[in-house]
Amino acid sequence: MKRLVMITVGKTHSGKTTFAQKLEQHLYNSVVIDRDTHAEFINTYYKSMLPIQGANTLKNAISRTIIDYAVHETNLHLILCNANRGRKGRLDLLEYFQLKGFVRILINFDIPDQVLEARIAGSQRSTAIFRSASTFEEVLLRQQAETDQGDVSAPPEDEADYLFVIRHSNEVPATLQKIVDIAQSL
Repeated sequence: MKRLVMITVGKTHSGKTTFAQKLEQHLYNSVVIDRDTHAEFINTYYKSMLPIQGANTLKNAISRTIIDYAVHETNLHLILCNANRGRKGRLDLLEYFQLKGFVRILINFDIPDQVLEARIAGSQRSTAIFRSASTFEEVLLRQQAETDQGDVSAPPEDEADYLFVIRHSNEVPATLQKIVDIAQSL
């Protein structure tokens, strides 16, 4: 059986997690792998093991282990929910899944910053995922500064087997349906 991997791309509060959860409800035999969940777990139980600076290697190791388990020990479609804004990391993921025979779908959330700012202002989301930031406003400011700098870029059309771009929340239902249709056509 061919499997799908859906990888979300976007800034904080762009709708990645909500989309992933909705997709999991609509797409039979799928699971969401959300790195924010891994971060909250680590911050709750293993905070003293977190690196003070640099890459969060503990979170990366936990995420990689869960992904590897899902790839090798299940027959599930995978929904990877994280920012995935860095091109190199995204390409590494896409290559890994190509080698494993997955159909690769990117969903780029290109939501205007004003909308993100408004969502953050009204957010009740837990900050337990943070290692170095203290607010989502701070995260968004960092992400805005990183945009189109160095490795951070929007995915081009040919980066995966399919690319969907969501610029407004009203595009979510049609995108969900298109992905379900792709799965049913395998």
